Amino acid sequence: MSQANKKTVPSQNKAFQNKVEQQAGSGVKCSALIVAAPHSGSGKTTITAALARYHRDQGRKVTVFKVGPDFIDPMILRQASSELVYQLDLWLVGEQGCRALLHRAAMESDLILIEGVMGLFDGTPSSADLAEYFNIPVLAVIDAKAMAQTFAAVTFGLATFRENLPFSGVIANRVNTERHAELLSTSLPKEFRFYGRIPKDDTITLPERHLGLVQAQELSDIDAQLDKAASHIANTGLTELPAKVEFFAQEAEVDGDCVQANIIEGALVGTRIIIIRDSAFSFIYAANIAFLTQAGAELIYCSAMLDPHLPDGDILYIPGGYPELYAKQLMNNETFLSDIRAFAASKKPIVAECGGMLYLLDQLTDMEGQQFSMVGLIPGKATMQKKLAAIGSQWVNLPSFTDNAAEDSADSIMRGHSFHYSCADIELDPTSQTTHHPSERAGEFVYQHNNILASYMHWYLPSNPSLTLRIFNKARYL
Repeated sequence: MSQANKKTVPSQNKAFQNKVEQQAGSGVKCSALIVAAPHSGSGKTTITAALARYHRDQGRKVTVFKVGPDFIDPMILRQASSELVYQLDLWLVGEQGCRALLHRAAMESDLILIEGVMGLFDGTPSSADLAEYFNIPVLAVIDAKAMAQTFAAVTFGLATFRENLPFSGVIANRVNTERHAELLSTSLPKEFRFYGRIPKDDTITLPERHLGLVQAQELSDIDAQLDKAASHIANTGLTELPAKVEFFAQEAEVDGDCVQANIIEGALVGTRIIIIRDSAFSFIYAANIAFLTQAGAELIYCSAMLDPHLPDGDILYIPGGYPELYAKQLMNNETFLSDIRAFAASKKPIVAECGGMLYLLDQLTDMEGQQFSMVGLIPGKATMQKKLAAIGSQWVNLPSFTDNAAEDSADSIMRGHSFHYSCADIELDPTSQTTHHPSERAGEFVYQHNNILASYMHWYLPSNPSLTLRIFNKARYL
């Protein structure tokens, strides 16, 4: 089929309708790739991490992003690149937020790598939407262990399904012999670059559990795995830096950023925010930490598993994670539990997301049916189950934190997502309920109990700076 006659499907993302075209030469250029695949499990994270580690070891600064709201993949990618990993999502982060992150990265980096989410065209917005919006070429990762000529058909579909999709080429994953790689490469149409193969190698396979990959800090040999994965990159065409992409910062958006920066800068000076961060509670956006830091808050980290006492502070922030895997250790830390109860009794605010909310319940039952008494600040119980309970991007109205309680007020809208295997029976009336994007179906409940704000929803704090500042303003609770 000729390029002139190929059937293509245009993007349906409404964001493209308002996109402002930039004048070539007015932006900043940086080598960039989006690493995508036909489906989850193809090896995107391993390939992205291997690329990041390889180029980092060549003395280059590599900035890595993750499409979508995932927490665990960025931990692996940060370990590989030695740099913080932020989310890129045209809805969650927003067009202006994504543009600002990419423009800043382009000014500071030699290479920008973006790991896609699910399959290339899956989701609203998808990895393909991001690639087209910012004109970033796609590197397709195809698990070709059981393929021959069909490899070419899958490549052709990925490259041509979307009319304006920039496409760099394809790499074959889990292919062990040069003969197999030759079959794959010779079947490809000439216009598609074959970057080579990555062999099936159990030593670089990242272990998984019910919420995805095992966290980087739990893998004792993670650096050895990343080094071995990078050694495979050395045998491919990906040793060269990819083509440069021009990234822009619009003048109007720069002005808007200045206004927002003035609102944020110093707004939380004098506020000590305690953040529990350990293997049980680690699901927190890098952008959330950056936001609170920019606002001038003093961030104090502690471990609910290892520290005997809760540090002094004004607000306690408990992110999501795996409390079910560490329930016994959490509950055995009795002095820390007592400190949290005393903190709540002092009327100081607690913000809890997903696993953080489970920690505050009366009881948690793990996947083996073992029951554990939890902190007991929120009346209710939760039970882990083998199947997924909820997943998806969503937004919620929090009118109690604004002066304008209108249901449709943008001042009270927070964006985020949920992803959990537990079901909770909470003996409180919810104050709000989230709405899924883009389906608009009802989502998670939000609870406000005394000075506790809790939900299964993970908040993306920069999605509403003024609302976030009100939530974390200690004076509001006095």
